[in-house]
Amino acid sequence: MIHSKIIRFFSLAALVAGFSTLAHAQATRTWVSGVGDDANPCSRTAPCKTFPGAISKTAAGGEINVLDPGGFGAVTITKSITIRSDHIEAGVLVSGTNAIIVNAAATDRVVLEGLDIEGLGTGLNGVSILAGKQVYIIRCSIRHFTQNGVNLASSTSGGHAFINDSFIAFNAGGVNVQGQGTANIASITNTSILSNTSFAVQANGANNIVGVQTSLLNNSPTGISLLNGGTAVSVGPSNLVTGAGAFSSTIPFK
Repeated sequence: MIHSKIIRFFSLAALVAGFSTLAHAQATRTWVSGVGDDANPCSRTAPCKTFPGAISKTAAGGEINVLDPGGFGAVTITKSITIRSDHIEAGVLVSGTNAIIVNAAATDRVVLEGLDIEGLGTGLNGVSILAGKQVYIIRCSIRHFTQNGVNLASSTSGGHAFINDSFIAFNAGGVNVQGQGTANIASITNTSILSNTSFAVQANGANNIVGVQTSLLNNSPTGISLLNGGTAVSVGPSNLVTGAGAFSSTIPFK
């Protein structure tokens, strides 16, 4: 009898442990919806409501997809992940704070695609990159922030932001790259950086670089701001720039 009870006890313990493991498992693909609920498992049929709700249930290296239009909230990213909307309104609306903070490991890669990031005239930075290997900002609109649309100030030496096919406008600064003792790079391609009240692009500090290709830097008092040894490179004679400042050099197409 005692032996039988012991067997049943350990069988029950193993079953409970198994359910606990399943309950805390993270999916490689999760979903958010404007009518979702963060109490859901973030599956296709039971999506979450916000990016923060989904990121806690998404495995490192996984992907959060937007199922239908909505506002999905500010989020802090601490691991490799993709947040992607395929031509569906995916809003990140903030007031008085940063919209998206990337504070990931030195080997992590983050992809932000198809997001509408709005600061309402009081938000700080649209995308603030504090650490991480690579951040890809693709088909994103970033507007109305009191600091910068994209602020790359990574503590990771060699931090790299790739900004493609995006619209960055009506912020104090457009794209800022800075760092003390680090070498950060922003590569900007096919992007419109318009009507920012201070500068379109800025490189602040030695070894910090902004590279621009086939892009429009227009209607800011300073098109290219270089501070403390920062560098700006034009890839090919392919950019339209207005306002003060100039590229450090031009690399021809080959």
